[in-house]
Amino acid sequence: MSTCVAVISWVNEMRYLGILIVRSGTFKCSLEHAKKSFCHAANAVFARIGRVASEEVTLQLIKSKCLPALLYGLEACPLTKSDLQSLDFVINRFFMKLFTTKSIETVKYCQEFFDFSLPSVLWAKHVAKFEVSFECFFVCAIIVVAILFRLYAAYCCLPCLFGE
Repeated sequence: MSTCVAVISWVNEMRYLGILIVRSGTFKCSLEHAKKSFCHAANAVFARIGRVASEEVTLQLIKSKCLPALLYGLEACPLTKSDLQSLDFVINRFFMKLFTTKSIETVKYCQEFFDFSLPSVLWAKHVAKFEVSFECFFVCAIIVVAILFRLYAAYCCLPCLFGE
């Protein structure tokens, strides 16, 4: 496809505002970049502090520095149950590495003990907050348009608005 000057190439993935949008019949986002970003950031934290810092300090750093990389922009993406499980898996594997265990029961216990929410839970909270702010934006926009319309009708010729 081409326009007057530029050629637009067809691609399978497109990065927009930090999110990879995948070519699909429906709107779909790729989580691979987000998971790689989390792993890269988590490994950097773990390499810096290693076993010197307590688990509590390590997890606080992961919460504040790495989880945002994993969840960035995903509240605008429709995620399936499989997608959410994939995000949770990344965190569970990190816990297995941090606590040197292969037991998912131990991981779940540690997550509960340290009050560490899984990405699926955080994503649901982010989506709810996003939807509320999105609804507020549209309500405010409708109110502003109504006010402008009333002002225009009060101070201008209304038929002029419709080109009559």
